Amino acid sequence: MKKIYHLGTCDTNRRLLSQWKPGDDVVLQDIKKEKISPVQLDHMKELAGSYEALFSRTARNYRARGLSEQELTETDYRTLILEDYTFLKRPVVIAGDKIFIGSSPAVTLEVGSVLV
Repeated sequence: MKKIYHLGTCDTNRRLLSQWKPGDDVVLQDIKKEKISPVQLDHMKELAGSYEALFSRTARNYRARGLSEQELTETDYRTLILEDYTFLKRPVVIAGDKIFIGSSPAVTLEVGSVLV
């Protein structure tokens, strides 16, 4: 199974989806329209190794809520991501037992080859 968790209102996510041209075998989930379930997030964590790896420190609410001043635990990261979709580093691409997180050039290049 191939799945892409993305944000439909994010210019970077839209650009990457246009670049990757995911086929019919790829399930797209706009995390603003369809919230991430606890089961989905736990699966992502299994593949990524931690909730922290999935957490976006560039989300507006990260600084606004003073989270940058706190020492967060794995439980905190999980709770925050489930509470507010903007805390998920995106896009998240799952292809079989591999996970790709974020939009760095190295990740986007690798994803492009996996989605072919």
